[in-house]
Amino acid sequence: FSISVLCSATSLAVLEDRPKVSKLAAGEWMLTQQPKSITAPVEIPSSPLDDTPPEDPIPPVFPELDQQLQPLPPCHESPESMQVFRQHCQLAEEYHEVKKEIALLEERKKELIAKLDQAEKEKVDAAQLAQEYEALMEENRTLKLAQSQCVEQLEKLRIQYQKRQGSS
Repeated sequence: FSISVLCSATSLAVLEDRPKVSKLAAGEWMLTQQPKSITAPVEIPSSPLDDTPPEDPIPPVFPELDQQLQPLPPCHESPESMQVFRQHCQLAEEYHEVKKEIALLEERKKELIAKLDQAEKEKVDAAQLAQEYEALMEENRTLKLAQSQCVEQLEKLRIQYQKRQGSS
């Protein structure tokens, strides 16, 4: 149940048999005795003798939360309601901080994935360049071999030509 149920249950405790409000695991609250009939939550007005100003019901970080996660104003007359409200505010702040941290980690994850993709692309490019280098080196060796064979053949042809020139 939300805090308003606790507040209503606390307010109804004045009018009916006191319902038991107990805390469950995960910060949820349970009303163990159902009120007989509730048409609207009963609010107890603040006492004129109470000179302490009521706490700000919605701290500035809460407008960013979903409506269902926002703490409801407490019944200022009920210490239980105020305690639950403070706990809810603390949980809402922690939730907000965790959401902020998750957003930062998601952004960091995107950055790291982009860097990883860039590194993989560079690795593929480097591998392609290495293969291209090896192919060019092999082609260079082949061309040098062909050049040396052509030079040898040219020398043989010159020698033959000079022999023909000398014999005629």
